[in-house]
Amino acid sequence: MTDGELESYGADVFSERAIRRHLPKAVATKLIATMRDSRPLDPTIADAVAEGMKNWAIENGATHFTHWFQPMTGGTAEKHDAFLEPVGPAKAVQRFSGRNLIGGEADASSFPSGGLRSTFEARGYTAWDPTSPAFIKRHENGATLCIPTAFCSFTGDTLDMKTPLLRSIQAVSRATERLMGKFGKPAAHVEITLGAEQEYFLVDRRFYLKRPDLLQAGRTVFGAAPAKHQQLDDHYFGSIRPRVLKFMTEVEQRLWRLGIPAKTRHNEVAPAQFELAPMFESLNLAVDHNMMIMEVLRQTAEKNDLVCLLHEKPFEGVNGSGKHCNWSIAYGGRNLLTPGDDPRENAIFLTVLLSVIRAIDKHADVLRMTTAGAGNDHRLGANEAPPAIISIFLGDELNAVLDAIEQGRRGTGRSGKKCKLRIGVDTLPALPKDTTDRNRTSPFAFTGNKFEFRAPGSSQNCARSQTALNTIVAESMDAICDKLEAMKGDFNENLQKLLQRLVKAHRRVVFSGDGYSSDWPKEAAGRGLPNLRDTPAALEPLRDPANVALFSKYGVLSETEMASRWEIGMEDYRRRIRIEAGISLEIARSMVRPVVADEFSRLAAALGRAKADGLRTGIKGLKALCLKLGACLDDLHVKCDTLEGALARGGHEEQIAAENDLRKTVDRLEGLVDDARWPLPKYREMLFVY
Repeated sequence: MTDGELESYGADVFSERAIRRHLPKAVATKLIATMRDSRPLDPTIADAVAEGMKNWAIENGATHFTHWFQPMTGGTAEKHDAFLEPVGPAKAVQRFSGRNLIGGEADASSFPSGGLRSTFEARGYTAWDPTSPAFIKRHENGATLCIPTAFCSFTGDTLDMKTPLLRSIQAVSRATERLMGKFGKPAAHVEITLGAEQEYFLVDRRFYLKRPDLLQAGRTVFGAAPAKHQQLDDHYFGSIRPRVLKFMTEVEQRLWRLGIPAKTRHNEVAPAQFELAPMFESLNLAVDHNMMIMEVLRQTAEKNDLVCLLHEKPFEGVNGSGKHCNWSIAYGGRNLLTPGDDPRENAIFLTVLLSVIRAIDKHADVLRMTTAGAGNDHRLGANEAPPAIISIFLGDELNAVLDAIEQGRRGTGRSGKKCKLRIGVDTLPALPKDTTDRNRTSPFAFTGNKFEFRAPGSSQNCARSQTALNTIVAESMDAICDKLEAMKGDFNENLQKLLQRLVKAHRRVVFSGDGYSSDWPKEAAGRGLPNLRDTPAALEPLRDPANVALFSKYGVLSETEMASRWEIGMEDYRRRIRIEAGISLEIARSMVRPVVADEFSRLAAALGRAKADGLRTGIKGLKALCLKLGACLDDLHVKCDTLEGALARGGHEEQIAAENDLRKTVDRLEGLVDDARWPLPKYREMLFVY
């Protein structure tokens, strides 16, 4: 990185450096305290902050401002307003007030609301989130000041992803403070951190524009597997092609200006698949940054005549794309998921670890619910994506520690002597930072000082999974505190008894084996672990009264907000399934069938001429090919009619089955029809020509 690039890092962010430069000292101090420690914002400084932010934005070429928010579409939204305001005939000023900064009004009727808002009830409100700094989005014709905000309806119901996330951060922070108090720790700042690894595909824009399925559904509904795809493992971590490296460099330069710490880039397993990983950040900021990363990936690809595909499974038979969410929790600057040398600190580590294990075991359905989606249904359970069964991978060392706690047996201490592990008194055996080899079939894995949740899909907003994870961990910590408060006697002995009970009660969710094994679903069922295989099943926990009570108790989502999430999820699922089925039918009838019919007609005519001319050679081959094409053409006709009927009846299961059946015929035809005449770019082109 050059000195100029170092200097440009964060240049498009209203950072502490910009705040101190453009705001009065007292105002800057208050705003920075709010940003760092989540202190309540002093409303009296709003006008001064707005003035300084406007001046900074205009200096950087901005002509408009927008409240940037995350509606329940899964993406982001913005409405641009100009700084310019007329103050008389042919006279104008640039104005931006505290009122403009703190709140705004947006049309809420056209965003998904799950019944929270009627079409005629259009008013929605955006509210500034000062803990996530404002930033500038640049485009060819200028720049826009973006102010991260929450989004709610006129009635106060949340219509976005950010508000529940912020509520969940408060919930787990309070629970962590309470738990640390049991260990005699003074009040301190709680920070939840996230590192979100983003996977994606790149295809040449020429191919993309010739694939109506990619254009409308984000994935290929047809496409025969090429002879070579990912089976040689030669793409993973391979040398990055110059065109892709140019794209990646431009992405990083844009992200660095936005203060996004993009650290790692590499080829992923599937051909044409790649990954970008930023460094860990505070959770709310990391979620905002991941949404910005996805947008920068798409926009930069377009400038390079590429298309960035964020669908979870754009190509059948090769790896899908996930968003690996690495979650950790710190108290007073110390990561609570890091084992150490001090017995007291290790007692805290084990308690927090078992809080998470308990949370996942009791609320696996809640965590699975956050990964639901039509795209992720194609991905989960194969090609390095975890199965739909939520389990935890801990590694050999931690499993041995849990064994010692659960069985109360003697283990081997650091001195090599046999001893019984005493919580809060003994030091744990030395645990390396990365405790064991990774298990890529595990949805939720401990990786040294954090948990990696691998089930979320590449296009999904991280806020969904992180909101749920924070909430269930808060409930688990509070339950542990309740038990400790009810116990009398020595704290360490009580803690040891409690942790032993927790291990025995919730060990079933810990699984170190192969998640792809055909035996695992049977074993998981025997353990009582839920297996929510598709989106409709995965969304049902939103309607479970116990889950509704849980989210309501912690003020994260109300009963009506939970119900709205189910409505939105199901409606999105049905629409996407219908779009996929519709585009499958259209491609099969209007693009594939005419080519096949013409090919069949041409071959049949050639066969007739050959027979008329008395030829004896080649007849057998022509006839065999004609018969294959004719049979497939008949099959195509029947299966198109079947899919059309399924679309008319509207059942999503019937549509999926009919679409999959049609795909078998079309993919077979791809290998029979003249390559030069096949109407769709093939996998061997899209996956290798970029």
